[in-house]
Amino acid sequence: MNTKKQDKNIKQEAAEDVTIENQPDREKETIEEKAIEPAAKKEEKKSRKSSSQKKLEELQEKYDELNDKYMRLYSEFDNYRKRTAKERIELQKSASREVILDILPVVDDLERAIRSFEEHQLSEEARKGIELIYNKLITILSQKGLKEIEAMEQPFDTDYHEAITNIPAPSQKMKGKIMNVVQKGYTLNGKVIRYAKVVVGQ
Repeated sequence: MNTKKQDKNIKQEAAEDVTIENQPDREKETIEEKAIEPAAKKEEKKSRKSSSQKKLEELQEKYDELNDKYMRLYSEFDNYRKRTAKERIELQKSASREVILDILPVVDDLERAIRSFEEHQLSEEARKGIELIYNKLITILSQKGLKEIEAMEQPFDTDYHEAITNIPAPSQKMKGKIMNVVQKGYTLNGKVIRYAKVVVGQ
């Protein structure tokens, strides 16, 4: 009976020894597990952060690309708007060009008629009537932007004058200057629509 009790006590002591021996290893494993867990969490967080950063960078790139496209489109549209506005103004200014060019010979004829009345001392009343019509016509054309090119005794300028002939200048002062105007020249809103035909001193 005593032998059985002794055996039982020995076995219990042996088991306790084994438990005591194994305990530090288990504690070690638990500590290691605890150490590994935060490291894994950190890695996971890092991975998530990296993924978020990538997405943010991709979105930023898309935003920059779209913004660049928008700015280019806006710039092109603004240029187009300015160009069309300028063209419209130019068109309004020169829309009457062809009509005025067709009227200019009538103006020339009226001027010749007035000179004829003065030279031949014809009816004063008729001359005044023609002058009235002429002045009204010139006023209307001036309002549309028509302006006579100054020529008589001016230095010859190919931008405004067309020389039909050269004659000897009566003085050194008149050399290279316009001696006579055969046909008046005109500008419309600053642009030449008909060059003045002139005789130049040489």
